[in-house]
Amino acid sequence: MSEVVLLYVTVPNPEEGRRLGRILVEERLAACVNLFPGMQSLYWWEGKIQEDQEAVIIVKTRKGLVPRVQNRILDLHPYSCPCILEIPVSGGYKDFMAWIKTETL
Repeated sequence: MSEVVLLYVTVPNPEEGRRLGRILVEERLAACVNLFPGMQSLYWWEGKIQEDQEAVIIVKTRKGLVPRVQNRILDLHPYSCPCILEIPVSGGYKDFMAWIKTETL
């Protein structure tokens, strides 16, 4: 099983994604964060269907760091219940996978 995971995280806008991503990379909790600036979201919230523009970040990190990364996201995120989904990585280019391990603490 791979030590590398991806975290899929929604944020209210690209600026918030950039801020959050930069902190995670600076703190070496993530080797890389990809920002997808525009997404339309439809979801249930407090008994009603909501429709919002959001952004997505994909956090590339190690499995062992997930609790710390998640706690840091929760500390920084403006949502009371942010979407943070862990996506296991079953394989990939070995040099890239090694780079992720090297660049995270």
